[in-house]
Amino acid sequence: MDRTYNQFCATARTLDLVGERWTLLIVRDLLTGPKRFSDFQNSLRGLGTGLLAARLKHLEREGLVRKVTLPAPARTPAYSLTEAGAELGPAVLALARWGMKWAMGERREGEAFHGGWAVLGLRACFDAEAAQGLRAMYEFRVGDEVFHALVQDGTIDTQHGPAQRPDAVIETDDEVLVDMAAGRTTFAEAVKERRAEASGDPAALGALYGIFRIPTPEERAVPGVG
Repeated sequence: MDRTYNQFCATARTLDLVGERWTLLIVRDLLTGPKRFSDFQNSLRGLGTGLLAARLKHLEREGLVRKVTLPAPARTPAYSLTEAGAELGPAVLALARWGMKWAMGERREGEAFHGGWAVLGLRACFDAEAAQGLRAMYEFRVGDEVFHALVQDGTIDTQHGPAQRPDAVIETDDEVLVDMAAGRTTFAEAVKERRAEASGDPAALGALYGIFRIPTPEERAVPGVG
């Protein structure tokens, strides 16, 4: 029997569905498109096969995830969010923005990091107001990861894989993204230091610096410290 807070409260009911450990990270990964079981195993290191299967069954049973078949040439079984699952997106992005400001800090020893997580990070850092009137396709190459972002008049769509006709291409590595998330550098500084390369349409590149804003990290007040 699933654990429950046993409260007639919308927050409690939501946490009954997605509050178990690893569950929201499965939703996080699915927000960028369907995933195979092996994709979760690669992204969620530390999550055992049995528990992963149980979490997916729970989400499927509760109508947040459904089984799908990837299109050709893959044609393999995968998982995708339902309409209800996809509507968790704004909540996950809000948690990501809060975490960038209040929870990230320095990378701890042994912590996994995947450049592909930036696919969702771009959405979390997107400044819709700054992107009004802009239409540009950006391709990001981070180590072995390739993903793209289509910005159209204050909206953004990010996906794994290369862009068909990118207006600008950005190349860097995982360490630069880690330093940006920790507040040690900015994209502009990384380009200046030649830790990142940016090429393409000057207007699209110029807009890039203003439409993605990483929250400034801040220290949480801890009783008896400081």
